[in-house]
Order: sequence, then C-alpha cells, then structure tokens
Amino acid sequence: MVYIAGKPVIGHILDRMIDLKPEEIILVVGYRKEQIISYVDRNYSDIFKITYVEQNHQLGLGHSIYVAKDAVGDSPIMITLGDMIFKAGYLDFYQKHFNNGNCAGSIGVWEVDAPEKYGIVELDGECISKMVEKPKYPMSNLGIAGVYFLKEPSVLFDILEKMVDEHTGNEIQLTDALQGMVSSGHRLKHFYVSSWYDCGHSTSLLETNRVLLDESHEKNQCLDLSEVRAIDPCMVKEFNGNLNTKESVIIEPVSIGNGVIITNSVVGPHVSIAENSNIDGSIVANSIIGSGSAIKGVNLRSSIIGDDVNVNSKHNSLNVGDSSSIEL
Repeated sequence: MVYIAGKPVIGHILDRMIDLKPEEIILVVGYRKEQIISYVDRNYSDIFKITYVEQNHQLGLGHSIYVAKDAVGDSPIMITLGDMIFKAGYLDFYQKHFNNGNCAGSIGVWEVDAPEKYGIVELDGECISKMVEKPKYPMSNLGIAGVYFLKEPSVLFDILEKMVDEHTGNEIQLTDALQGMVSSGHRLKHFYVSSWYDCGHSTSLLETNRVLLDESHEKNQCLDLSEVRAIDPCMVKEFNGNLNTKESVIIEPVSIGNGVIITNSVVGPHVSIAENSNIDGSIVANSIIGSGSAIKGVNLRSSIIGDDVNVNSKHNSLNVGDSSSIEL
C-alpha cells in the first residue's frame, strides 16, 4: 500500500493486469488487510472478479501461496508478487509462457547484480534444471523475477502441503517448492523479463518512484492543480514546468494526492505525496510521503515516510508510523 507515482503499489500491479483479462484475481492478504481490501474494492471491483484469502501466519511466500489452494482449485494460474512492478503488462508475459509450448509452467527471470540476494535459476537449454533461494554460492546470475505461470497448480500445492506439514520454523519458500516440481520430473521453462522494479527495499522503491514519475511526466500526465491546496490558492502565478505560489514551489515530476496542503515549501522533483498530508516550511525531494502525514521545518531527501507520521524539527522528534523508513 505504499503510495508511489499517484497510487499504491498494488494499484500499479493491478493496472498492468487489465489487458490480461484474468478470469479471477485471488489476493492473499494479512497485515493491514482492511486497508488493502478497501482500496482494491473501491478501485477495481468493477474491472475484475476478486477473491480475498487471508494468511493468518506469515510463514513465507510458499505458505502464502498454499493458503490460496481452495480458491485456486484446478485452474491454471499466474503468480505475481506484491512488491514487484513491471513496465510491461502481464499479457506480454503470458504470451511468452504460451510460446514455451509443452511444459508444466514458466518462470520469469532477470539478470541480477547480487544473485545471493535472490532466488536463482540454473538452465539446461530452455528448461530450468535447478532453483535455489538466496544461495551462498550462486550458480548463475539469473534471478527469479516474481512472475510464474503454472498449468497444473495441484502439483505445486501437493508439494507445499507436505512442506507445511513438516514445517519446523523456517520460512516456507516458493522457490523450494518449485524445485520440488523440477526434481520430480516436471518441466519448467523460463522467459526473460525486462524493466523489473523491485519495491521490496527502500532504495529500489525510491528508484521505482522516480522512474514511474518520469514516465508519467513524459506522457503529459501532469499535476492537476485542483489536487494541491495552498493556504492562499489565489497566489498561483504560473504552471509551465514548475508550479509557483507565493509560498511554495513544486518542481515536476511529482504526484500529489487530494487534500494535500503545501505551505512555504519546495517540493520535488520525484516526490509522491498521498492524500491529506501537510508540508510546511520544508524542502522535500526524491521522497515518498504517506497519507495523513505532517512534515514541518525539515529537509527531506531520499526518504520514505509512512501514513500518519509527524516529522517536526522544531521539537527534534520523530513519530514514525507502521512500515516506515526515514532517511534525514
């Protein structure tokens, strides 16, 4: 639900599924599920058939897939992660999977610089011969990109069920379950993914925010002045690349939600501010600000502020909301 380039990450992911026209979307939810369900229902229930499955215990990615077993049934599935945004839509990935022909499934891969931080695959021709999650000694630099197609998911669920039954405390890894499919003779092929934006880390999240804001700006999807309410909105002087007021300067590209108040500040470039936040007497650049937050008298660069956070230099204190990262 982190707000980047005009909407939460989940919104960018679902937007890229529209062309795919899936029969059903199954969302596995847990932490802050009410907020996720509310946002998705409000914005996407008229586009997709959506089913929610709750993961009561966070036991790893493999477990999160396993809890969706009954909802999935025997239908072919695509699995995608909630912290990955792809520039290409999922229809492009499906066509690559379809072109792989006879196989049990296909996995998107991408060349990574630090393979020890990712699930890694080793290839034998066009088929995957081995998969390891975060290997200490990587056998290749092909990272799993976080998008998977399976024609018969019951095979995967049977393996995951055994892993859940034998669970001893470690995370249940999806990569290990997929390796179980390979080891039992099921052919998994690969396809290459380009423009993969990893939103799971603060540095990569800020980079994704920059890229998406730049793309939006290039498409002339400019800032709607009605979404910015300065203390004296009549003092807007011009809007030709920069929005200048008597009190504030906004430097594109930025994304600013409804009900945001900006006073005596410089905001931008590459800033996303969610709804109902207040920026006062501050300089904010290359940052993400959640909803309902108040920023006063600070210089924020390359920072991530969560929802309902107060940052006030006058009192030299920080009140940080859930899942927030701040760099001052």
